[in-house]
Amino acid sequence: MPPTSSSKPEFPWWLAAALALALAAALAIASSDLYAQVFATVAKGIGITIFVTAVAFALASALGLGIALMALSGSQWLRQIARFYVEIIRGVPILVLLFWIAFAGAPALVAAWNALTAPLQGAGLMGELLVRDVSLLWRAIMALTIGYSAFISEVFRAGIQSVEKGQIEAAKALGLTRAQRFRLIVFPQAIRMILPPLGNDFVAMVKDSSLVSVLGVADITQIGKVYAAGSFRFFETYSIVAYIYLILTVGLSLALRALEQRLRRQHGE
Repeated sequence: MPPTSSSKPEFPWWLAAALALALAAALAIASSDLYAQVFATVAKGIGITIFVTAVAFALASALGLGIALMALSGSQWLRQIARFYVEIIRGVPILVLLFWIAFAGAPALVAAWNALTAPLQGAGLMGELLVRDVSLLWRAIMALTIGYSAFISEVFRAGIQSVEKGQIEAAKALGLTRAQRFRLIVFPQAIRMILPPLGNDFVAMVKDSSLVSVLGVADITQIGKVYAAGSFRFFETYSIVAYIYLILTVGLSLALRALEQRLRRQHGE
């Protein structure tokens, strides 16, 4: 007979196997001077990887929420602008967007800003130009922000639309403003639907942050690439790089799953 919903949950053998593999890799690193040296070198990029992911995801979430609210607004123009943005950005690969922002978009933005502020500087109303260049690190963050904001906006839009309209109408009848309805009624219920796919996007961004290595940003992948090219230890280096990314992504996935289950228990689901 097929298992029922009340049957005992399966033991996570996949997790046990993953932990065993992680432990074996940790022992190999601890017992081998070569692997220990590679790990110590590559691990220097963990901070940059976490910084790029955290900042880009926070900015992408804020921008995505704004795009989602535009898509749900009563203005046809705002809805069309939001749909145009989402469809165009989602149609461009992240790597291509990264190159475009880094070598076309950011320089054009800097040139436009400098052109606008030049008259003010000439009139003595401003000091030196505030922006002369944008570092490759922030160009990478800008690209990830724009690329992921289109996907995150669809997550927010679907979550907000999942809230029953009857509750929104009841909030209107109580005299709540649009902002109060969103803050007190819509968002607290929508977040339960939003959190799982939003967590998946966060884990995906951790992996896609490796693309910033093409700009020379010193993340895990870039440091591993440089070390492997100099030492010709490609197997050892990229094994360590994969190991670090697996630790980060699997750990985040488990943490997000635990948070999701906790929220469900709190709401009696």
